[in-house]
Amino acid sequence: MNLFFLGGMGTLLLIGLPVAFTLGLLAIGGMYFFNGGTFAFMQIPIISYKALDSFELTALPLYVLMSQILLVCGVGKDLYEMASRWFRHLPGGLAVATIFCCTIFSAISGSSVATAVTVGSVALPEMVKRGYTKKYVLGLLAAGGTLGILIPPSVPMILYGNITGESVGKLFIAGIVPGILLTLLFTIFASWQTRHIKDKPATWPERFEASKKAIWGLILPIIIIGGIYTGIFTPTEAAAVGVVISLLIGGLAYRNLTIKNMKEILFSTVQTNAMILFIIVGAMLLGFILTVLRIPQSITEFTTSWDVSPWIIFILINIVLLILGCFLETVSIIVITVPILYPIITALGFDPIWFAIILVINMELALITPPVGLNLFVLKGVDRTTSISEIVKGVYPYAIIMILFIVVLAFFPEIATYLTDTGKVK
Repeated sequence: MNLFFLGGMGTLLLIGLPVAFTLGLLAIGGMYFFNGGTFAFMQIPIISYKALDSFELTALPLYVLMSQILLVCGVGKDLYEMASRWFRHLPGGLAVATIFCCTIFSAISGSSVATAVTVGSVALPEMVKRGYTKKYVLGLLAAGGTLGILIPPSVPMILYGNITGESVGKLFIAGIVPGILLTLLFTIFASWQTRHIKDKPATWPERFEASKKAIWGLILPIIIIGGIYTGIFTPTEAAAVGVVISLLIGGLAYRNLTIKNMKEILFSTVQTNAMILFIIVGAMLLGFILTVLRIPQSITEFTTSWDVSPWIIFILINIVLLILGCFLETVSIIVITVPILYPIITALGFDPIWFAIILVINMELALITPPVGLNLFVLKGVDRTTSISEIVKGVYPYAIIMILFIVVLAFFPEIATYLTDTGKVK
């Protein structure tokens, strides 16, 4: 049976079938052959409804809508201009400014792709003009863009919480300190790598002027994360608040929201969410038949029966996630693996909130590892003159930093769990 599902999934993905339909077809085939033939198909609408009937999932389209509004408004451009004026006098100052801007925009959008595209379109021409090589800049942007799924709000964390039943609020808060530390590591390396490049410092009036324009982009993540941490509202309520504030920012502060671009925003939001929700339905259908056949339970029992340290299994899990990241995108990996990995992790005594952060960092690696690293292709679209191989050369040092950071988190899990233990998170 395992060979049926593994072989079927590999074959369907290789012929180019979308992941959602691959999962759905495997589920239907499994129901037909192993669970009572066509009679089992009566479960499909019930499972599909239950897969999407979740209060936590309501946050998903809201966060996507919020990021699309801010993307159109031009918040990213103002954030980058502010960061460049405050940091450009430092060694590798524009590289530092780029990482800072990626961090702030990540805390607004929750999307790595949106972060890479928004910051990349502004930073790339500016940095190249000041002597930074394209290979280095694109690698920096690809890595900086990955922060979008670690720093809350985060789509992968919403999915993880929905699948496992863990608090999305705690998952969001758990990502703050690791996100800040990884940002600092990226910043230190970026500054060291381009320490020979310095720029003319901005005057204090120029800095304050840029900060005034970017103030809205700085306030929004403080409201969202602060509200969740203090227990004022849930992650879903925070998403609704974020949408309202982003509409006010676009309509009153930037005054560039029109009926035309609102149509584009809504269409893009529907497209993104439909893709994610179709994958979730397909994964839940497949998960149903796998559970009926006791495959996850068998894998858990088999794995936990090994006479080895739990850390050996932990290392093997990370290797599997790294390999999967070379061939699948993040949403697919999460909905396929988490139903299997979560029981193993909890049975071995690991903290599931801590493991969620480990998983998300692995998903960050998936965004920058060829041949399917999404951020690589996004930035290839931003600059068509640079090859994927050149972008990979620029990004691989940051991939090494992420791997080393996973090791650090393994030794010091409190980095991820401290704030969740002290906050009033719902």
